[in-house]
Amino acid sequence: MARFALIAAGAATALVAGLVAIAPASAAGESAVFSQDSTWGSGYQGKYTITAGTTALAGWKLEFDLAGATVGSYWDATLTSSGTHHTFTSREYNGNVPSGSSASFGFLVSGSAVPANCKLNGVPCGGGTTPTSATTTPPSTTTTSDVPPVPGSARVAPYIDITMPSPSLVDVANATGQKVFTLAFALGSSSGCSPAWGGTVALKDSRIINDVNALKARGGSVIVATGGAMGPYLEHVCSTADALYNAYVATLDAVGSNSIDVDVEATIPQAIVNTALKRLQDTRGTTVSYTMRIQGQDYGMDPYSVDVLKDAAAKGVNVLVNPMLMNFGYTGNWGDAMVAASNATLGQMRAIWPSKSDAQLKASLGLTPMIGRNDTGMTTTQADARKVVDYAKANHVGRIAFWSAGRDNGSCAGGGVSPTCSGISQSTWEFTNMFKAYTG
Repeated sequence: MARFALIAAGAATALVAGLVAIAPASAAGESAVFSQDSTWGSGYQGKYTITAGTTALAGWKLEFDLAGATVGSYWDATLTSSGTHHTFTSREYNGNVPSGSSASFGFLVSGSAVPANCKLNGVPCGGGTTPTSATTTPPSTTTTSDVPPVPGSARVAPYIDITMPSPSLVDVANATGQKVFTLAFALGSSSGCSPAWGGTVALKDSRIINDVNALKARGGSVIVATGGAMGPYLEHVCSTADALYNAYVATLDAVGSNSIDVDVEATIPQAIVNTALKRLQDTRGTTVSYTMRIQGQDYGMDPYSVDVLKDAAAKGVNVLVNPMLMNFGYTGNWGDAMVAASNATLGQMRAIWPSKSDAQLKASLGLTPMIGRNDTGMTTTQADARKVVDYAKANHVGRIAFWSAGRDNGSCAGGGVSPTCSGISQSTWEFTNMFKAYTG
């Protein structure tokens, strides 16, 4: 982004969901259904969908055994594990499930084993009886929650310029324990509507693919970012919604992801983009976020960003809104200004999605500052970053990130803006370790 770019130098994976029909867990009729949303050589992305029966659920706890495999990142629940036994508990925004409605949570598994001995609120998910039938159904074409699922147990996904060989994803993960990253940026290439990293690096470049696979083997996951401050945007060179959808699918499949972030720092054909994103969600259940420019600390996003989101809302795209907490005019303390801009963005979101609760809106908000020296004058110090993290904790936002993991070191303290260091005095990985403590 600045914005980031000032600092930045085949066929769809089958959703192999096997939804298993499970008998009600109790007389009230609640049920829990397991599915595999996607698989790769060393593991898969799993999901449980919990449906309330004749009685609403006021919180839920789902537990199962997983022998011969390990649980990695997870989302939309909290997790406690004891050996091979794993217990997922509802979050504050998805525990109250009205009669007949559903909530879900997801997780990554390293290995091929599937959950066994499932219990929902202490009762066997199958009600202690043998299921009368088992069916395989395609993935749902609707979202089961008003809150977009965000990969990563900590809901933290720092950006990394994937066109640069250092640091690798595995380097950062090994040093910090942070295992979810946003890969920047998938752009159009010299061939036009044919995605490439940074517009020049092949989509299936062996260094990148090997790095992503090694991260996944450690229980990690990635989000694909498009757009940014440099072109050519895929959103510009792909002239139809079908072509853009196919480009998105190719990029997601290349790294085994089902989460996309569209960074809007230039105008885009918003109707085409939102149509393609809606199709992604309908066919794949893809998590979608929009990263947007901020106009001012008290104003929030610029009018164009708001227009893009209004079109997304009209088309039914379920999005996480991620304001760029950088490069905007402010007065007073910079940390306080970033918090003010976040609050202003929430106010704009209330106008766009008036039917959503305050908790739902906050869970659909992301926060992304630029650590260290920003390219338009401000500096995000450790104290400023803590204010962002504290705001995230107090409001239970959906995601926090920063630009960028490659800058998270103090090797050029006192220098200018650089793609490889923060420009301030800091320990290596100080911001990553600070942000990764956020758990929602």
